[in-house]
Amino acid sequence: MKTKILITLIGALSTTFATTPKNEAAAGTNFLEQSSAAFTHIADKAMPATVFIKVQIQQQTSEQISPFDMYGDDFFRKFFGQPFQGPQSQPQPQIGGGSGFIISPDGYIVTNHHVIKDASQITVILNDDREFTAIVKGADPRTDLALLKIEQSDLPCLSFGDSDRLKVGEWVVAIGNPFGLEATLTVGVVSAKGRQDVGIASYEDFIQTDAAINPGNSGGPLLNLQSEVIGINTAIFSRSGGYMGIGLSIPSKMAQHVIDQLMQDGNVKRAYLGVMLQPVDKELAEALSLDKQEGILVSEVIKDSPAAKAGLQNGDIIIQYNNKPIKNVTKFRNDIAMMMPGSNIQLRVLRNDKTINITASLGTQSDQEAISAETIQKIGIQIENLTPEIANKLSYNSEMEGVVISKVKPGSPAAIAGLRPSFLITGIALSLNNQKKIRTVAEFEEALKDLGERKHIILIVRHQNFQRYYTIKMN
Repeated sequence: MKTKILITLIGALSTTFATTPKNEAAAGTNFLEQSSAAFTHIADKAMPATVFIKVQIQQQTSEQISPFDMYGDDFFRKFFGQPFQGPQSQPQPQIGGGSGFIISPDGYIVTNHHVIKDASQITVILNDDREFTAIVKGADPRTDLALLKIEQSDLPCLSFGDSDRLKVGEWVVAIGNPFGLEATLTVGVVSAKGRQDVGIASYEDFIQTDAAINPGNSGGPLLNLQSEVIGINTAIFSRSGGYMGIGLSIPSKMAQHVIDQLMQDGNVKRAYLGVMLQPVDKELAEALSLDKQEGILVSEVIKDSPAAKAGLQNGDIIIQYNNKPIKNVTKFRNDIAMMMPGSNIQLRVLRNDKTINITASLGTQSDQEAISAETIQKIGIQIENLTPEIANKLSYNSEMEGVVISKVKPGSPAAIAGLRPSFLITGIALSLNNQKKIRTVAEFEEALKDLGERKHIILIVRHQNFQRYYTIKMN
């Protein structure tokens, strides 16, 4: 296989060097040659360890489309009856692909979960054109990571670097197979760190880069100048479907924590504190007469949770954990999830104008708790308990009960359905005769557990003096 590497440098440099003295032009040329040599060294090291992943997905038997297909749950069947069953056709396999990289000489390979999701057959193609059938050793949809294994030894491999030490402005290199083009290298810089609430995965802390990443790059490595993997290329922001200068990579610190567990146990265990949180914004800080805007507010402590056992209370403001200042709710949630169940966390808490220290022993997050959080994210809303302060601000009377929508993600199912911030969710309709009343965020999450794989969620919502049923169509 002949590998071509194209590195495009800023054209203005040539003009600059043409108008400078020879010694300065020579210095510039030396700098460019050194940069080129650094990128070539990374290519020599990383390309042999980067693989193309070809997947075959067996399509489900297609059916004649019925006008009632969108109402495929019990709630709507009671109105419209069973959907019409048309003639079946033979399922056709679908071929897809992505990238990955080898992390051990005996054939362990890291990629994105979305690359191999629903695959009936996975083929790994090495840089030297050898092909191997791969098996999935473990996957974690909540971080969009997967671990594959091929039966081969003495393979070239890459090691993880420390993404926490990465700085904005550093050179980075992306390698992958965009649009099926094999072994492609692109160069850019770290544009930003800590990109969260993007809506791609449940746990997000992305590195943003302007290194060209396109469809097919998913699962490939993002490398520093030491040829260490500091990110796994996962997604792009694009209006056209192609590169537009914004690529997102899972940081190596998060990835390595997940991959180590997948390699050892085949699954991921996450720590659990058991609190509902909301940011302390400017208005809330003023309402609570806080000296400054800091920390995160405990809006609810889950009964019998590690937080409850440790003595956390509703209304507490967590300002530090393990001697680290609180940046935001998402970062705190991510860091808790990356801790091991059973470990202790030291919390510095503001309560009644006094600062106290609390030690909590973290529990294990259950699958149902994680699924509820994911469902809320898919719906595209952020919610919080209806406190007296919020009720007064939104002109809800003191007898109202429910959870307030504080944020609606643009383009989400909630936004499409017409939900808006300040709306009050008072219940969830599981069927015509089974409606669950919602008073707290915990009750909302508990009700979501009973929804299963429904294609629609029906929320009972009050706005001003009117109550309405909103049907959320899940993607």
